[in-house]
Amino acid sequence: MDTEERALSAEPTTTTGVVVIAAESTASIQETITQDPLVFELDLSHRRIERLEHFEPLRRIRRLSLRWNLVKKIENLSTLKTLVELELYDNQIAIIENLEELTNLQILDVSFNRLTHIQNVEKLVRLEKLYLVANRIAVMEQLGALTNLTMLELGDNKLKRIENIESLVNLRQLFLGKNRIERLENLDTLVHLEILSLQANRIVRIENLDRLTSLRELYLSENGIETIENLGGNRQLETLDIGKNRVRCVANLEALQQLQELWLNHNAIGEWQSVALLRANGALHTLYLEANPLVRDIRYRSKLCEILPQLHKIDATMCGSQPNSSTGAATGPGQ
Repeated sequence: MDTEERALSAEPTTTTGVVVIAAESTASIQETITQDPLVFELDLSHRRIERLEHFEPLRRIRRLSLRWNLVKKIENLSTLKTLVELELYDNQIAIIENLEELTNLQILDVSFNRLTHIQNVEKLVRLEKLYLVANRIAVMEQLGALTNLTMLELGDNKLKRIENIESLVNLRQLFLGKNRIERLENLDTLVHLEILSLQANRIVRIENLDRLTSLRELYLSENGIETIENLGGNRQLETLDIGKNRVRCVANLEALQQLQELWLNHNAIGEWQSVALLRANGALHTLYLEANPLVRDIRYRSKLCEILPQLHKIDATMCGSQPNSSTGAATGPGQ
């Protein structure tokens, strides 16, 4: 029986230290915890829980999930010193607080809440992954002590700048999509960064990425970029997404010999000569050019295959296949 099936059963289920509380058993949460205080993983998702309490008997707990509840305040968790992962996704929390005792925490998810500030996290120095998606955060702040972070997710907030993360030198993944960021900046020290996502912002220029020599995936769709430039130092790039911008020609990508996927859909590219420059990218196997002026050419696909014989896929359709109306629309990676 998998987790979903257990969650639908009428009684609390314990399997190898994992307890999943069924919806009908909400009233017995305290009793269940008391009966099995040695559980190491507890899933209390979607139980309409309003207050965090009665967790004191848990002495070995490592993972606690409280997704999709009605929690307004983080409290009464200080005894859970063995906790490694805490999920508070989709609640009603306005302040990050009362977590300073959870010094073993490695994963914290407070996405889809009501946060306006990042605060009270400086003691969580073992954090490796921090999720703050879909809140109301306007400033990247108080993150300097979290030097063990490998992933930071701040998508769908109200950020205007990339700032105050210079000390996060171990970051591998940084997600800042759907904000109000206008410039690529303050990234020089993040030399281990492998994935950078800034989709749906207000960026007009590709710049200040030359120190990110480990970058493998770069997502810049839905911005205001007109020119592909300043990527010569990012020679490890395998995926580049510049879809839904204002690019008129393909240029300055010849140094990216590891490039495998290139997303240029919904731009203003109309010259075959600039596309031919991609012959230099021998590893390129996937290209999206949908919704560019070039597509009006009746021989669009066959010309692309002739010009770039290394391609395996064009606009979500394998080379040699006819486009399918149900799969032809490009949605962009990471969306």
